[in-house]
Amino acid sequence: MAIALGSDHAGFALKKLIGEHLEAKGMEVADFGTFSESSVDYPDIALPLIAAVAAGDYPLGILVCGTGIGMTIAANKYPGIRAALCGDTFSARCAREHNDANILTLGARVVGPGLALAIVDAFLESSFQGGRHQRRLEKIAFIERGGRISTSP
Repeated sequence: MAIALGSDHAGFALKKLIGEHLEAKGMEVADFGTFSESSVDYPDIALPLIAAVAAGDYPLGILVCGTGIGMTIAANKYPGIRAALCGDTFSARCAREHNDANILTLGARVVGPGLALAIVDAFLESSFQGGRHQRRLEKIAFIERGGRISTSP
C-alpha cells in the first residue's frame, strides 16, 4: 500500500520518522514535502496531498504540522476528504472504523514520536466498518454537495 505523507516545517522531523517507520514495514511512501525545517505555509503542502487522496491516487494520507489543527482544517475543506486529528490510538482506530477517515493529521508539538508511530499504526491497521456508519457518511456527503436543511423549529 502506498501512503501519501506531508508536513510543514514544524512537522518535518516527525514526518521523516513516520516515513522511515512505514518504509521499514514495507510500505511505499509518497513524500509531498516539505523537505526541510524552513518555514512554509501548511495549506501549500496539504493541497497537493489531499487532491491526490481524493482522486484515488493514494488510499490514505498523513499530514503533520505543529498542532495538527491547521492541516485538519485545510484538508477537510476538500470534497471527499475526511481528515481526523488524532492524539491517541483509540481515536485513530475509530476515525477509520466509524468515519472512514482517509487522512490522519498529527501535531508534532503535541504527541511524542513513540505515540505518533502507535497512532499511525492504529490508523493504518483499521478499516471502515460500514453498516450504520455508512448512513452517517452519506449525510456528510450531502452537506459537502451543498445540501441544506431548514433551521426553523
